[in-house]
Amino acid sequence: MTSLLKALFLSLCAVIAGGEAGFAAGNEIASRAALANETPQIEGNGPRILALGDSMMAWHLVSKSSIADVLSQSLGEPVENRAMGGARILYGLPISGAIGMNITKQYRGDAVDWVVINGGGNDLWLGCGCGACERKMSRMISRQGTTGAIPDLAREIRKSGARVIYLGYLRSPGVESVIDSCRELGDAFEARLTQMVRAMDGVYFLDVSELVPEGDRSFHGADMIHPSKKGSRVIGQKLADVIRQVDDTR
Repeated sequence: MTSLLKALFLSLCAVIAGGEAGFAAGNEIASRAALANETPQIEGNGPRILALGDSMMAWHLVSKSSIADVLSQSLGEPVENRAMGGARILYGLPISGAIGMNITKQYRGDAVDWVVINGGGNDLWLGCGCGACERKMSRMISRQGTTGAIPDLAREIRKSGARVIYLGYLRSPGVESVIDSCRELGDAFEARLTQMVRAMDGVYFLDVSELVPEGDRSFHGADMIHPSKKGSRVIGQKLADVIRQVDDTR
């Protein structure tokens, strides 16, 4: 698929999906330190950073202002972005899942240093309407953060030696949004992500749940779900800061 066709496809998927449930906004990093002797083996000259996820990560892809684009610009190195609008952690259709609608299938055993992931919002907002979501959430990640599709993906990536950053969602800043009813569910979901990174070496969580000042619309796009270019820029820079901090200690 050419870059232009892929960009158009991602944009169409994002519009159809209506975006991910917008949990998370803040600047706290939960993590356990990676093992000091781990050095991933990178083959060839490909990017050492891979981005996976849904439309939060893919938003502004066409204008090269997505979170992954900003991460690339901030570090001065390429980042491969496989995020796709409407993608879910739990996704049953095999063909569209294999090309990226299933976030866990976006990772293909790549030899990289870092994998940045977001996802889960579409599962909870579109999948169960922010309502009776406990069963679906537990399939993604248990209360202890040790079982489910997300910990399984993190463990699979860690086997390669790559480090993982799981990115949380922006919250709506006291401004009416269609995903306001998901706030408590988003908090519960991200509490489980925090438990996961405490239990895993080399896995980090970037919490952006307090990033947006009350009443400030500038971090969101017009739909009050996806990040604005400003929001993408700030998040991308924060991701770059995490990678620099960890790389500098190795």
